[in-house]
Amino acid sequence: ILTQVLGKGRFQKVGDSLSLQAGKPLELRCRGKMVRWKVPVYLEEEGEGRLRIKHFSQHSQLLVLNSTAADTGEYSCWARHCRDSACAEGEALQGKTFVFFTDPEELFVPTENYYEVVQMRTHHPVLLPCQVTNPLAQVTLHREFPPEEIPVDGTDISFDVKKGFTIHRPRASLAGSLFCLASLGSMKQISTKYMLIYINYPSSSPKPTIQASATSVQLGDNFSVTCTVLGEPEIAVDFSWEYPGQKLGRPLYTSERAHVVYQEGQVQQEAESTLYVEETRAGDAGIYTCRATNLQGTGSAATQVHIA
Repeated sequence: ILTQVLGKGRFQKVGDSLSLQAGKPLELRCRGKMVRWKVPVYLEEEGEGRLRIKHFSQHSQLLVLNSTAADTGEYSCWARHCRDSACAEGEALQGKTFVFFTDPEELFVPTENYYEVVQMRTHHPVLLPCQVTNPLAQVTLHREFPPEEIPVDGTDISFDVKKGFTIHRPRASLAGSLFCLASLGSMKQISTKYMLIYINYPSSSPKPTIQASATSVQLGDNFSVTCTVLGEPEIAVDFSWEYPGQKLGRPLYTSERAHVVYQEGQVQQEAESTLYVEETRAGDAGIYTCRATNLQGTGSAATQVHIA
Protein backbone atom coordinates (compact mmCIF):
# COMPACT_ATOMS: atom_id res chain seq x y z
CA ILE A 1 0.00 0.00 0.00
CA LEU A 2 2.96 2.39 0.67
CA THR A 3 5.93 2.94 -1.65
CA GLN A 4 8.80 5.42 -1.92
CA VAL A 5 9.23 7.26 -5.21
CA LEU A 6 12.93 7.19 -6.12
CA GLY A 7 12.61 8.97 -9.46
CA LYS A 8 10.41 9.12 -12.52
CA GLY A 9 8.87 5.67 -12.89
CA ARG A 10 11.09 4.22 -10.13
CA PHE A 11 9.41 2.94 -6.97
CA GLN A 12 10.50 0.99 -3.92
CA LYS A 13 8.27 -0.67 -1.35
CA VAL A 14 9.09 0.81 2.04
CA GLY A 15 10.21 -1.31 4.95
CA ASP A 16 9.96 -0.73 8.67
CA SER A 17 12.22 2.32 8.34
CA LEU A 18 14.25 4.28 5.81
CA SER A 19 17.01 6.90 6.00
CA LEU A 20 17.44 10.06 3.94
CA GLN A 21 19.90 12.92 4.22
CA ALA A 22 18.32 16.08 5.61
CA GLY A 23 17.70 18.51 2.77
CA LYS A 24 16.66 15.83 0.29
CA PRO A 25 12.98 15.52 -0.67
CA LEU A 26 10.85 12.62 0.51
CA GLU A 27 8.19 11.34 -1.86
CA LEU A 28 5.78 8.60 -0.79
CA ARG A 29 2.88 7.08 -2.67
CA CYS A 30 -0.09 5.36 -1.03
CA ARG A 31 -2.41 3.12 -3.02
CA GLY A 32 -6.16 3.53 -2.64
CA LYS A 33 -9.04 5.96 -2.94
CA MET A 34 -9.73 8.72 -0.40
CA VAL A 35 -6.37 8.24 1.32
CA ARG A 36 -5.58 9.73 4.72
CA TRP A 37 -2.02 10.54 5.87
CA LYS A 38 -0.46 10.88 9.31
CA VAL A 39 2.90 12.65 9.65
CA PRO A 40 5.10 13.86 12.55
CA VAL A 41 3.43 16.64 14.56
CA TYR A 42 6.20 19.18 13.86
CA LEU A 43 5.72 18.88 10.10
CA GLU A 44 1.93 18.99 10.38
CA GLU A 45 1.94 22.18 12.47
CA GLU A 46 4.79 24.03 10.75
CA GLY A 47 2.69 25.65 8.02
CA GLU A 48 5.60 26.65 5.74
CA GLY A 49 4.32 24.71 2.75
CA ARG A 50 7.07 22.08 2.80
CA LEU A 51 4.47 19.32 3.16
CA ARG A 52 2.44 18.73 0.01
CA ILE A 53 -0.23 16.09 -0.47
CA LYS A 54 -1.96 15.37 -3.78
CA HIS A 55 -4.82 12.94 -4.32
CA PHE A 56 -5.36 11.01 -7.56
CA SER A 57 -8.02 8.50 -8.62
CA GLN A 58 -6.12 5.38 -7.50
CA HIS A 59 -3.43 6.73 -5.17
CA SER A 60 -2.23 9.66 -3.08
CA GLN A 61 1.16 11.36 -3.10
CA LEU A 62 3.01 12.88 -0.12
CA LEU A 63 5.98 15.17 -0.71
CA VAL A 64 8.28 16.71 1.91
CA LEU A 65 10.52 19.47 0.51
CA ASN A 66 13.67 20.93 2.10
CA SER A 67 13.58 18.20 4.74
CA THR A 68 15.16 18.77 8.15
CA ALA A 69 16.17 16.56 11.08
CA ALA A 70 12.95 17.67 12.82
CA ASP A 71 10.90 15.85 10.15
CA THR A 72 12.15 12.51 11.53
CA GLY A 73 9.26 10.30 12.62
CA GLU A 74 6.55 7.91 11.50
CA TYR A 75 4.69 8.42 8.22
CA SER A 76 1.55 6.36 7.64
CA CYS A 77 -1.44 6.19 5.31
CA TRP A 78 -4.72 4.34 4.95
CA ALA A 79 -7.74 4.51 2.64
CA ARG A 80 -11.29 5.45 3.58
CA HIS A 81 -13.98 3.07 2.37
CA CYS A 82 -17.27 4.69 1.43
CA ARG A 83 -20.58 3.14 0.44
CA ASP A 84 -23.43 5.52 -0.36
CA SER A 85 -23.05 8.29 2.26
CA ALA A 86 -21.38 6.16 4.95
CA CYS A 87 -17.58 6.16 5.22
CA ALA A 88 -15.32 4.05 7.41
CA GLU A 89 -11.63 4.49 8.21
CA GLY A 90 -9.58 1.55 6.88
CA GLU A 91 -6.81 1.82 9.45
CA ALA A 92 -6.65 -1.97 9.73
CA LEU A 93 -4.93 -1.95 6.31
CA GLN A 94 -2.32 0.70 6.99
CA GLY A 95 1.00 1.44 5.35
CA LYS A 96 3.64 2.97 7.59
CA THR A 97 7.36 3.57 7.81
CA PHE A 98 9.69 5.45 10.15
CA VAL A 99 11.83 7.99 8.28
CA PHE A 100 15.20 9.12 9.66
CA PHE A 101 16.41 12.43 8.20
CA THR A 102 20.11 12.22 9.00
CA ASP A 103 21.98 15.43 9.79
CA PRO A 104 25.64 15.42 10.92
CA GLU A 105 24.92 18.53 13.01
CA GLU A 106 21.77 17.14 14.68
CA LEU A 107 21.98 13.66 16.19
CA PHE A 108 18.72 14.19 18.10
CA VAL A 109 15.40 15.36 16.70
CA PRO A 110 15.39 19.06 17.70
CA THR A 111 12.96 20.29 20.36
CA GLU A 112 12.20 23.74 21.70
CA ASN A 113 12.63 22.69 25.33
CA TYR A 114 15.96 22.76 27.14
CA TYR A 115 14.34 21.05 30.14
CA GLU A 116 11.32 18.78 30.13
CA VAL A 117 9.54 17.67 33.31
CA VAL A 118 8.63 13.97 33.32
CA GLN A 119 6.37 12.51 36.00
CA MET A 120 7.18 8.95 37.05
CA ARG A 121 4.44 6.89 38.69
CA THR A 122 4.72 3.51 40.32
CA HIS A 123 3.47 0.75 37.97
CA HIS A 124 3.33 3.16 34.98
CA PRO A 125 6.07 2.93 32.30
CA VAL A 126 7.38 6.34 31.22
CA LEU A 127 9.11 7.45 28.00
CA LEU A 128 12.10 9.78 27.67
CA PRO A 129 11.55 10.76 24.01
CA CYS A 130 15.15 11.41 22.92
CA GLN A 131 14.66 10.41 19.27
CA VAL A 132 17.77 10.14 17.12
CA THR A 133 17.98 11.25 13.49
CA ASN A 134 20.36 8.44 12.55
CA PRO A 135 19.64 4.77 13.37
CA LEU A 136 23.40 4.08 13.54
CA ALA A 137 23.93 6.44 16.49
CA GLN A 138 24.90 4.83 19.80
CA VAL A 139 22.74 6.23 22.62
CA THR A 140 23.32 6.02 26.37
CA LEU A 141 21.38 7.37 29.35
CA HIS A 142 23.08 9.58 31.94
CA ARG A 143 22.42 11.35 35.23
CA GLU A 144 23.48 15.00 35.36
CA PHE A 145 24.41 15.02 39.07
CA PRO A 146 26.19 13.10 40.34
CA PRO A 147 27.46 12.45 36.78
CA GLU A 148 27.04 8.77 35.92
CA GLU A 149 25.79 6.49 33.17
CA ILE A 150 22.55 4.68 33.98
CA PRO A 151 22.63 0.99 33.03
CA VAL A 152 20.07 -0.08 30.42
CA ASP A 153 19.28 -3.78 30.81
CA GLY A 154 16.30 -4.07 28.48
CA THR A 155 14.04 -5.06 31.39
CA ASP A 156 13.85 -2.14 33.83
CA ILE A 157 14.95 0.33 31.14
CA SER A 158 15.00 -0.27 27.37
CA PHE A 159 15.94 1.77 24.30
CA ASP A 160 14.06 2.00 20.99
CA VAL A 161 15.82 3.90 18.20
CA LYS A 162 12.43 5.24 17.03
CA LYS A 163 11.19 6.41 20.43
CA GLY A 164 13.91 6.83 23.05
CA PHE A 165 14.30 5.28 26.50
CA THR A 166 11.38 3.62 28.27
CA ILE A 167 11.55 3.22 32.05
CA HIS A 168 9.37 0.15 32.61
CA ARG A 169 9.71 0.07 36.40
CA PRO A 170 9.88 3.63 37.73
CA ARG A 171 11.50 4.04 41.15
CA ALA A 172 12.49 6.89 43.43
CA SER A 173 16.23 6.38 42.82
CA LEU A 174 15.78 7.48 39.18
CA ALA A 175 14.40 10.91 40.13
CA GLY A 176 16.52 13.91 39.16
CA SER A 177 17.98 15.37 35.97
CA LEU A 178 18.69 12.81 33.20
CA PHE A 179 19.80 13.20 29.59
CA CYS A 180 20.61 11.02 26.58
CA LEU A 181 24.04 11.04 24.94
CA ALA A 182 24.33 10.12 21.25
CA SER A 183 27.63 9.19 19.59
CA LEU A 184 28.33 8.72 15.88
CA GLY A 185 31.94 8.63 14.75
CA SER A 186 33.69 11.59 16.39
CA MET A 187 30.40 13.44 16.96
CA LYS A 188 28.79 13.48 20.42
CA GLN A 189 25.64 15.31 21.40
CA ILE A 190 23.35 15.48 24.42
CA SER A 191 19.56 15.62 24.28
CA THR A 192 17.03 17.75 26.08
CA LYS A 193 17.43 17.30 29.84
CA TYR A 194 14.59 15.46 31.55
CA MET A 195 13.69 16.42 35.11
CA LEU A 196 12.20 13.23 36.52
CA ILE A 197 9.79 13.56 39.43
CA TYR A 198 8.74 10.39 41.22
CA ILE A 199 5.25 9.91 42.62
CA ASN A 200 4.54 6.81 44.66
CA TYR A 201 1.41 5.82 42.80
CA PRO A 202 -1.02 3.16 44.04
CA SER A 203 -1.93 0.23 41.81
CA SER A 204 -5.64 0.57 42.62
CA SER A 205 -8.18 2.68 44.49
CA PRO A 206 -8.72 1.92 48.22
CA LYS A 207 -11.02 -0.89 49.35
CA PRO A 208 -11.97 0.13 52.89
CA THR A 209 -13.55 -2.07 55.54
CA ILE A 210 -15.61 -0.60 58.37
CA GLN A 211 -16.45 -1.81 61.87
CA ALA A 212 -18.28 -0.23 64.81
CA SER A 213 -17.19 -0.92 68.38
CA ALA A 214 -20.82 -1.98 68.95
CA THR A 215 -23.76 -2.38 66.59
CA SER A 216 -26.25 -1.53 69.35
CA VAL A 217 -25.47 1.28 71.81
CA GLN A 218 -27.29 2.53 74.92
CA LEU A 219 -28.32 6.19 75.14
CA GLY A 220 -25.56 8.20 76.82
CA ASP A 221 -22.81 5.65 76.08
CA ASN A 222 -19.74 6.23 73.92
CA PHE A 223 -18.85 4.27 70.79
CA SER A 224 -16.51 4.45 67.81
CA VAL A 225 -16.48 3.41 64.15
CA THR A 226 -13.19 2.44 62.49
CA CYS A 227 -12.45 2.49 58.77
CA THR A 228 -9.40 0.47 57.62
CA VAL A 229 -7.53 0.39 54.29
CA LEU A 230 -4.86 -2.21 53.55
CA GLY A 231 -2.52 -1.24 50.71
CA GLU A 232 0.99 -0.49 49.49
CA PRO A 233 3.48 1.21 51.85
CA GLU A 234 3.98 4.98 51.73
CA ILE A 235 0.76 5.63 49.81
CA ALA A 236 -1.24 8.58 51.15
CA VAL A 237 -4.88 7.82 51.95
CA ASP A 238 -7.41 10.56 52.75
CA PHE A 239 -10.54 9.72 54.76
CA SER A 240 -13.92 11.46 54.93
CA TRP A 241 -17.08 10.57 56.85
CA GLU A 242 -20.85 10.83 56.59
CA TYR A 243 -22.68 10.20 59.88
CA PRO A 244 -26.19 10.77 61.30
CA GLY A 245 -24.98 13.34 63.85
CA GLN A 246 -24.15 15.76 61.02
CA LYS A 247 -27.84 16.64 60.81
CA LEU A 248 -27.79 17.52 64.52
CA GLY A 249 -24.75 19.76 64.12
CA ARG A 250 -22.50 17.24 65.85
CA PRO A 251 -18.80 18.07 65.22
CA LEU A 252 -16.61 15.38 63.69
CA TYR A 253 -14.11 13.79 66.09
CA THR A 254 -11.65 11.46 64.39
CA SER A 255 -8.14 10.13 64.76
CA GLU A 256 -5.99 8.66 62.00
CA ARG A 257 -2.93 6.47 61.91
CA ALA A 258 -0.93 4.37 59.46
CA HIS A 259 1.49 1.57 60.24
CA VAL A 260 3.31 -1.22 58.44
CA VAL A 261 2.03 -4.78 58.73
CA TYR A 262 3.23 -8.10 57.31
CA GLN A 263 0.55 -10.12 55.57
CA GLU A 264 1.09 -13.27 53.51
CA GLY A 265 4.81 -12.53 53.37
CA GLN A 266 4.29 -9.01 52.01
CA VAL A 267 4.92 -5.62 53.59
CA GLN A 268 1.72 -3.59 53.52
CA GLN A 269 0.41 -0.38 55.00
CA GLU A 270 -2.66 -0.37 57.22
CA ALA A 271 -4.27 3.07 57.30
CA GLU A 272 -7.10 3.72 59.76
CA SER A 273 -9.54 6.48 60.55
CA THR A 274 -11.64 6.20 63.71
CA LEU A 275 -14.75 8.30 64.32
CA TYR A 276 -15.74 8.84 67.98
CA VAL A 277 -19.27 9.48 69.25
CA GLU A 278 -19.62 10.50 72.92
CA GLU A 279 -22.78 10.58 75.05
CA THR A 280 -24.93 8.97 72.39
CA ARG A 281 -28.27 10.54 71.53
CA ALA A 282 -31.21 9.07 69.61
CA GLY A 283 -30.18 11.07 66.52
CA ASP A 284 -26.87 9.19 66.36
CA ALA A 285 -28.63 6.05 65.13
CA GLY A 286 -28.27 5.22 61.45
CA ILE A 287 -25.75 4.64 58.66
CA TYR A 288 -22.06 5.56 59.10
CA THR A 289 -20.19 5.84 55.79
CA CYS A 290 -16.44 6.12 55.35
CA ARG A 291 -14.78 7.19 52.09
CA ALA A 292 -11.09 6.53 51.45
CA THR A 293 -9.28 8.27 48.59
CA ASN A 294 -5.84 7.87 47.01
CA LEU A 295 -4.37 8.97 43.64
CA GLN A 296 -6.21 6.15 41.84
CA GLY A 297 -9.70 6.89 43.13
CA THR A 298 -12.15 6.50 46.00
CA GLY A 299 -13.67 3.52 47.78
CA SER A 300 -16.40 3.52 50.44
CA ALA A 301 -17.82 1.29 53.16
CA ALA A 302 -20.82 1.66 55.47
CA THR A 303 -22.25 0.15 58.64
CA GLN A 304 -25.38 0.69 60.72
CA VAL A 305 -25.50 1.54 64.42
CA HIS A 306 -28.69 1.10 66.50
CA ILE A 307 -29.43 3.14 69.61
CA ALA A 308 -31.28 1.22 72.32
